[in-house]
Amino acid sequence: MDGADAWTQGSIVRVTVDRLSNRGDGVGRWGDRVVFIPNAVPGDSLQVRLVRVKPSFAYGKLLQIETPSSHRIPPYCIVADKCGGCQWQSVSYDQQLWEKRAEVQQALERIGGFTNPVVHPVIASHPWRYRNKVAYPLGRSPINGQVQAGYYQKGSHKLINLNQCPVQDEAFDPLLSDIKQDIQAHGWSIYNEQQHQGTLRHLCLRVGRHTGEVLLTLVSRTRNLKSLQEQAAQWLQRYPEMVGVCLNVNPDRTNAIFGSDTILIAGREFLQEQFAGITLQIRPTTFFQVNTEQAEQLFAHIQAQLALTGTETLIDAYCGIGTLSLPLARHVHQVIGIESHASSVEQAKDNAVVNEIENVAFYHGRVEDLLPQLQQLVPSLDHHKVVLLDPPRKGCGEAVMMAVRSLQPQHIVYVSCNPATLSRDLKILGDASLADGRQYALNGVYPFDFFPQTAHVESIAFLSLSSP
Repeated sequence: MDGADAWTQGSIVRVTVDRLSNRGDGVGRWGDRVVFIPNAVPGDSLQVRLVRVKPSFAYGKLLQIETPSSHRIPPYCIVADKCGGCQWQSVSYDQQLWEKRAEVQQALERIGGFTNPVVHPVIASHPWRYRNKVAYPLGRSPINGQVQAGYYQKGSHKLINLNQCPVQDEAFDPLLSDIKQDIQAHGWSIYNEQQHQGTLRHLCLRVGRHTGEVLLTLVSRTRNLKSLQEQAAQWLQRYPEMVGVCLNVNPDRTNAIFGSDTILIAGREFLQEQFAGITLQIRPTTFFQVNTEQAEQLFAHIQAQLALTGTETLIDAYCGIGTLSLPLARHVHQVIGIESHASSVEQAKDNAVVNEIENVAFYHGRVEDLLPQLQQLVPSLDHHKVVLLDPPRKGCGEAVMMAVRSLQPQHIVYVSCNPATLSRDLKILGDASLADGRQYALNGVYPFDFFPQTAHVESIAFLSLSSP
């Protein structure tokens, strides 16, 4: 039905997909109204059932591909149509990169108000087997009660059981099937989120891409897992690459994966990874980019663009465990790191000691609180300042951007996982001139594909202070 009265829930309309949204859905038009369609590819001509209808837009369900796009490819994964982990397996990788660059460009123009911003082509990743970390929700089969682990179907909490995943490190595949069987054999209860009962919630694995070390963590509602110590010892003996087994306790009724308490069961509580010439210790709950190779490319771009001379003071806001600031410390006079998570600050200090890096100081606190006080905290700050911003998805916000402006660094590097908040924050910075009339110029933005087969895109923006 494509008539004038077709804009109602349940109606079937014909749509040609123009682009992809930042949530991964195809975007097409029916007349002057927008339709969002999951599993669609730009260039597809589709029959779509409208499932949620608003006056100017609707969400649709793909019923039939009438004419497939030249960018449509067969999904690589056998459960791609069910699993909610990867939205874009039907989209050719070249088109994925094009869409991500377009998203960054459009956000800078529409939200940031930039005219023809310089957005470089996306730095590509290997499209498969790139993830160094997994966190599988656990469940039981409704048919035979067997322990399951996998990902939730898109838009639901229905668990799609997996024994392998093509975007994750190959080291995880043999572990996943075996460990599910071990959990089954012990009879450990599985958490039920509706009833808030049961014990085991998640199975988490991390791997050092350069060292091969594996860390296993079980997330449990309680500490009471009978014979866990014996089982952990067996895992370490069975898998030579496994260096530690941990138990994270999360007793809360929450969607958050980890609780605040992590207990070492066997081995050590961290894996070691080689990154950009240094050694990092990574614990179960440590934030570390899931695509190691892309993180190294990102670091190399920062280093190359800044052309550091050894005289600079690097201020690393949102420094985490020192992933970027510690390798850069060897190329600057001093590093000042700020991080709101106390455990990350302690890990950053530990990593500095492990690597014998002494020209660093890490401070615990909110960036918006400490950045305005930095001149008092660190009297040795000079004119050769570089500010590195790597905030969470919500971005920095006005208070942080104005504090950055007050420091008057020569260069600003903004690492972002959200083009919208990046553009908003750069607009705040660009709209405010210094007292002497100087402004920060956007020299260019480099998008990076950290998450192939998904809609997520990472970017680095480079800004410099204009001459007086």
